[in-house]
Amino acid sequence: MIRFLLNDRLVVVEDTASDTTVLDYLRGNAETSSSKPVADEKRTGTKEGCCSGDCGACTVVVGEPEGDQLKYKTMNACIALMPSLHGKQLLTVEDLAGSHEADQRNKKGELHPVQQALVDHHGSQCGFCTPGIVMSLFALHHESAEDKPDVLEALGGNLCRCTGYRPLVDAANSLANAQPDDEFFRNREETLSKLQTIEQQGSVSGSGAFIPASEDELAQYLLDNPDARILAGGTDLGLDVTQQLKKIEKLVSVKNIPSLQTIHEDSDELVIGSAVTYRSIKSIFTKYYPEFAHMLDRLGSQQIRNQGTLGGNIGNASPIGDTPPVLLALDASLDLRHGDNIRNIPLNQFFLDYKKTELTSGEYIAQIRIPKKPHQLKVYKLSKRYGDDISTVLAAINLETNGDGQITRARVALGGMAAIPKRAELCEQILTGSPLNNETLSQAKAAIRQEFKPMSDVRASSEYRLEAACNLLERYFMELSGQNVRIICHA
Repeated sequence: MIRFLLNDRLVVVEDTASDTTVLDYLRGNAETSSSKPVADEKRTGTKEGCCSGDCGACTVVVGEPEGDQLKYKTMNACIALMPSLHGKQLLTVEDLAGSHEADQRNKKGELHPVQQALVDHHGSQCGFCTPGIVMSLFALHHESAEDKPDVLEALGGNLCRCTGYRPLVDAANSLANAQPDDEFFRNREETLSKLQTIEQQGSVSGSGAFIPASEDELAQYLLDNPDARILAGGTDLGLDVTQQLKKIEKLVSVKNIPSLQTIHEDSDELVIGSAVTYRSIKSIFTKYYPEFAHMLDRLGSQQIRNQGTLGGNIGNASPIGDTPPVLLALDASLDLRHGDNIRNIPLNQFFLDYKKTELTSGEYIAQIRIPKKPHQLKVYKLSKRYGDDISTVLAAINLETNGDGQITRARVALGGMAAIPKRAELCEQILTGSPLNNETLSQAKAAIRQEFKPMSDVRASSEYRLEAACNLLERYFMELSGQNVRIICHA
């Protein structure tokens, strides 16, 4: 059974199908796994727009314990599955008007500060997207000063079809530096205590979902149920439900396992738990791999970055996943666990074919290891939209040179160019030991054209992808030689 707080009320979900989305649950459309009736929340303020995590109309906020703090983060309810709520607090737009203290405000004709900001700056237009925008503003308002994103980043996952972004930005700016002083902020210690009580109850199961509290429990469950789907951030798995209309009979959620949420650093490498979110790794990547951190700002929206995980992006094995090419260029490796056995393999050996990996039945990605080596990493992402869009081509290039301008080591990894994220090994062979000059560049570009035969699809033709990949390598050469490259367009 799934336990979470809906505002300050404990909710125990026993019979709702595990692949039910949070949006369907809130709007009263949840299916049950038996004939028992499901609790009907009928919180219809949360809207259904795209059902793919793009438009933000379904944005809700989840409160999660992080150490001794309660952190509020936005989430796309349309692709979030119910087990992801276990041990968290869920807030919807109704909660800004539905709590006891909010009721007292309403009797006085007062709105929550984020609602008032939208009124003051004329930010509410047709109203369909407004509840999601309110919740994004709420999360921004409650961010700690050290973690607070800029306004455009916080609102980047909320589309306004009335096209009136200026008043929304003005409303957000008016809140950006304001200290929260609402019932949620004042009650945060009580809320945190309630969530910790749920966490102390350990693993839970029911309605086709298992939520283990440790890796040992996870490993044993996967041995016994190798057909179970692993739920981490769910930002891609949820699309199987909403876009492909698939039924998922068995789910195992890994978001309550502490060891998969940790980042360990020593003198030689970073060791990142597979369930660490994109947003959680940004600060340490900014320190060691700033180009990687900058690319993460373009990986989905804030809602996606709050939930999506590094391990999930690898395990999904999509040829257009944004992080695998960068990790390939950094010589990352994976710890794979099967029962009590753990093996480490280079990421370059993990991807076998389209959506096929080295994982055996019942095995899972436990950790990602990134060597801390000197590097000259550059990451280039081409997409139809600059932000919140899938890559057309992603190139991660990392060359080492000596004092004479000779390339001593080469890593060139590409996404969107093959059935898997792939290193351009023929190109790397030509680059290694060669001088950093136009002749070497010409030969390396010819190797890319020889080695890759990308497909044509709705994002780009095969010819475009080949030309783009070669041009990105040329851009790298120019930047490495100190030339200032001005970008005219992004796709």
